[in-house]
Amino acid sequence: MVGARGFGVDIGGSGIKGALVDLTTGELVEERIKIETPRPATPAAVAATVAEIVARAGWSGPVGITLPSVVTSGIARTAANIDPSWIGTDARALFSESLGGRSVTVLNDADAAGVAEDRFGAGKDVDGVVVLLTFGTGIGSAILHRGVLLPNTELGHLEVDGKEAEHRAASSVKDGKGLSYKEWAVEVTRVLRRYEDLLWPDLFIVGGGISRKHDKWVPRLENRTPVVPAALLNTAGIVGAALASVDAPSDAVENGIAP
Repeated sequence: MVGARGFGVDIGGSGIKGALVDLTTGELVEERIKIETPRPATPAAVAATVAEIVARAGWSGPVGITLPSVVTSGIARTAANIDPSWIGTDARALFSESLGGRSVTVLNDADAAGVAEDRFGAGKDVDGVVVLLTFGTGIGSAILHRGVLLPNTELGHLEVDGKEAEHRAASSVKDGKGLSYKEWAVEVTRVLRRYEDLLWPDLFIVGGGISRKHDKWVPRLENRTPVVPAALLNTAGIVGAALASVDAPSDAVENGIAP
């Protein structure tokens, strides 16, 4: 993949961001382009915004796109922080049409971040199972084994001692309940222990905005698996989407077959 470049677009609840990526280093070739997520974030409105970003970048090749959604065979199955009308939408066909018929790969946003962190970030030297968790309004997750993604895991919805994991340990819970980092770390530990008992990962990578203050809570965790902060921060989704656009045909990437 020497000299290869790809274009990734990361669709979030507040902003849609895109950039050209050097696929040998994981670095952005140019400054990312960001446009506020339309309100309401309907499929047509979001597709038009993605097309504007790609046009402004002057990119004419394949495009990888993240959605805050479970995505199977290019179809959005859930809708988190986007309009409910996304559910059942053929997102791949929609974006391909808005981009003039070019090749498009669509994948879950946490999966894209996990792919990027595993290839270029905190998981790049780990020969085993890597679990990326994003702590925000909920808990997003991605599981990889030696670079192969198990797509669309929803670990945030796993029940932990009578509550969904994200109702215990999302950063929104910390903020909503006014928990200290010490108090919140107890809940995060409880959730991580359940995950590690089921998956036996070699490494947890933690992302989301609260990972920028990892020094305040990661050292307080008491689970057995090593926990490290994400390295790519707010570029991970873009980088992972760009990788997905060129690593394999879109069906293979979205179904976890691609290396």
